[in-house]
Amino acid sequence: MFVDFAKVYVKGGDGGDGVATFRRELYVPEGGPSGGDGGPGGDVVFRVDEGLRTLMDFRYQRHFKAPRGEKGRNKSQHGAGAEDMIVRVPPGTIVIDDDTKEIIADMTRHGQEVVIAKGGRGGRGNMRFATANNPAPHIAEKGEEGQERWVVLELKVMADVGLVGFPSVGKSTLLSVVSAAQPKIGAYHFTTITPNLGVVDVEEGRSFVLADLPGLIEGAHEGVGLGHEFLRHVERTRVIAHVVDMSGSEGRDPYEDWVAINQELKLYNAKLEERPQIVVANKMDVPEAELFLEEFRAKLAENGHGDMRIFPISAATRQGIRELVFQLAEMVESIPAAPLVEETPEKEERKVYTLENDRADESFKIRRENDVFIVEGEAIERLAKRTKFESHDAVQRFATIMRRMGVDRELRKRGAEDGHYVRIGDFEFEFVEHE
Repeated sequence: MFVDFAKVYVKGGDGGDGVATFRRELYVPEGGPSGGDGGPGGDVVFRVDEGLRTLMDFRYQRHFKAPRGEKGRNKSQHGAGAEDMIVRVPPGTIVIDDDTKEIIADMTRHGQEVVIAKGGRGGRGNMRFATANNPAPHIAEKGEEGQERWVVLELKVMADVGLVGFPSVGKSTLLSVVSAAQPKIGAYHFTTITPNLGVVDVEEGRSFVLADLPGLIEGAHEGVGLGHEFLRHVERTRVIAHVVDMSGSEGRDPYEDWVAINQELKLYNAKLEERPQIVVANKMDVPEAELFLEEFRAKLAENGHGDMRIFPISAATRQGIRELVFQLAEMVESIPAAPLVEETPEKEERKVYTLENDRADESFKIRRENDVFIVEGEAIERLAKRTKFESHDAVQRFATIMRRMGVDRELRKRGAEDGHYVRIGDFEFEFVEHE
């Protein structure tokens, strides 16, 4: 089964907790703090694997969570960092943030890696908090939580040539003739409902990938028929081979068919109008086809498309197939592959955090719900998550930082008094006014 759309949940690993320990050595009094830092959590990394062709695997596994870092140890030993979770995706996968609809990555090259969810930093051990005024701190931080998000995966087939056209014009038959692919073929519309890929071998070791894409109908750019399920795959092709039923067997005018399909491509993405295109005049084994072909050429010339290349063929009898294949191969070799969106750099480097990062944005907001004051702000909420409130020294440090940030002062301005409660993230405590 071909699957070209999936929604998955990804979460980077949590950082390991730092520890508060002290040296215990014979004949070394007051040895000092020796608690190590926790290790960083693993990243969730998407890697392109050209051996995959669909997003089928994501129908059975929708949650991906990287391992967490190890806790710190005594004797100043840091916890080990967790390994990254590698998730394989097929080439042509676009990763989109489900909340912001922002394109995170456009994955096109084999082996390309992109970090989709970063792991959390490890918590600092008490050896990091030793100062001249407090040489033996009982302070250690919790590990930071890993980044989590829902992402949408869209697969756009990475084919060199895309066969487009109305239903039942012979696209699947043509693919089966020029390659080893075996698409479903039937005498009814929409026989093909998912893209089929085939490798076309040309002489002298040349080859290209040909995609038989589902048939279009008018209104497809608005989702009519197979609509966007088809059109997203056309964007990736370097050359468009427009297959037209030149026999008029469906009672339609070949030129009107050609105009209608091109209009749908243009309305979906204006750039497709500039994509190199040839016309494949199929079913030329039918006697009436020659007359229709002459009329088709005349109408193209009348409407300013006289330079459009036309290849009369019969997929059923293999007439004209060789000339068509060689022309497509030449066009593919002359056109460089280029994704439509800006590429994301290779696997991102892990950031090195310093104390300044924690103080980069200390802005906060306070709102009141009855007798509860809710403090919201990235820095203060992150600090609360990393504080071990069971430690008296850690609580004192948390209170000192709150005063420095001006949270206490702002709470008093908002009317906070003894007995009121203050909530920061998932933590709630009682406000006490010191003399």
